[in-house]
Amino acid sequence: MISSILFSLILIFSILLFIRNCSKLYRNINLGKDINRSDNSNFRFKKMIRLAFGQSKMFDKPIVGILHFIVYVAFVLINIELLEIVIDGVLGTHRFLAPYMGSFYNFLIAFFELLAFAVIISVAVFWIRRNFLKIKRFLSNDLKGWPKNDANYILYIEVVLMFLFLNMNATDQVLQNANYSYYGDYGSFPISSFLLPLYDNFEVASVVIIERSSWWLHILGILFFLNYLYYSKHLHILLAFPNTYFSNIKSGGGFDNLDSVYKEVKAMLDPAVDPYSTNNTNQQIEKFGANDVFDLNWFQLLNAYTCTECGRCSSECPANQTGKLLSPRSIMMKTRDRLEEVGKNIDKNKVFKDDGKKLLNDYITKEELWACTTCNACVESCPIGIDPLSIIIDLRRYMVMEESSAPTEINNMMNNLENNGAPWPFNQQDRLNWINN
Repeated sequence: MISSILFSLILIFSILLFIRNCSKLYRNINLGKDINRSDNSNFRFKKMIRLAFGQSKMFDKPIVGILHFIVYVAFVLINIELLEIVIDGVLGTHRFLAPYMGSFYNFLIAFFELLAFAVIISVAVFWIRRNFLKIKRFLSNDLKGWPKNDANYILYIEVVLMFLFLNMNATDQVLQNANYSYYGDYGSFPISSFLLPLYDNFEVASVVIIERSSWWLHILGILFFLNYLYYSKHLHILLAFPNTYFSNIKSGGGFDNLDSVYKEVKAMLDPAVDPYSTNNTNQQIEKFGANDVFDLNWFQLLNAYTCTECGRCSSECPANQTGKLLSPRSIMMKTRDRLEEVGKNIDKNKVFKDDGKKLLNDYITKEELWACTTCNACVESCPIGIDPLSIIIDLRRYMVMEESSAPTEINNMMNNLENNGAPWPFNQQDRLNWINN
């Protein structure tokens, strides 16, 4: 009874903490401007199934794709076993579902063990790739410190959880063979059976303690992992689905017209609008582009939280490949860092109080932004539809349209277009001479 009460309290606390973190996440994302992504629902749903559930883009790199798919399937299916653990914890039972599922229960446990073993192998490969193989996208400066440690922590947690699961089953077998208490003859154990020799010289009472410890550590580890997600890049486990559903389905790399520019030009051309009217002069002029997270739309902020930090975008970026400062991955990570800082500001003050910082300049430099060639390679390479290019463009729009700040080359081109009708410094009379050459 005491164990059931303690388990129930821990479970309720963990779920409430998870809900609290989700509410903060939802609030932070909704700090962005509204954008309509409700069109073509059937197409969006199919895209979500293909990219988030089917992980189709992951298989561009077949070996990594297969290993990632194994971990993903295990994460989904082994959590079915979590349902039984929760029931056992609340009711104080042991393998509650076994009598109701018959031989199918044995099949499930055997399948889960095979998946757990496959996860351990896959995670080992991922850990070696990330820490020992000289893969450029894992050696970049933007992955030093917490991002690198976070990725490794997740791998360690996954391995520990799988070992605890297997050890829990192994000790369960020992107790079943000893006909101990309520440890009935349930389950099939193709992997954990290899661990049985470890317990040949153990007293039954000691095995019970080890089995219960493995059970408790396994469920506590899962609840810890659930709430760790908010602070980790592995938040994409949850957000990949809405991110792919609401992703841009228009032609790749196409730029939208700013509503603020449209309204401004329309007002200038409308003879019915009096530019000197008191009503017009008192209206707040809408900002062109973005210089902070408040100016981005909610989907761009969702992108920032969904980013897996895999680095595929940066490895495909021509500016990054040629040594420029730009890293699309870093753009997403810095946007998330700024958004988190804004969220903590709101938590502390109830409303956002100006902290004197902006996403532009304080987090993302102009040099990074102007290195972008707008080729859209980063968007095309992302496995879950993240769009760093849209953030880059909105920040560049602010620099050009609000600050009149652009590299000399671009200013020269703009001046030539205005004066000569061409991007080159030709005399207007010579503008079409190239046709005759």
